[in-house]
Amino acid sequence: MKLPKFLLADNSDFPEDLFVVHTEYPRFILNVEEEEVEWLDDLEGDDEETMADEATKVVGEALQWCDDELAKYDEEDDEE
Repeated sequence: MKLPKFLLADNSDFPEDLFVVHTEYPRFILNVEEEEVEWLDDLEGDDEETMADEATKVVGEALQWCDDELAKYDEEDDEE
């Protein structure tokens, strides 16, 4: 099965929070409201600075993707 790179998730135990799940390496769950990340993979690499830059980049991509997805929902609501 092919999974999308990002998934939106919520949970009734955390009604105020929205999560983005990143399904590719490095996999993580991002709490959008708190801007907290739970890494599901160990970040591997020779250069810690490069790995930190890559981690920052992919979390930024997740936040941008989430903003874009939420904007699509808003557009759909406006059309109704």
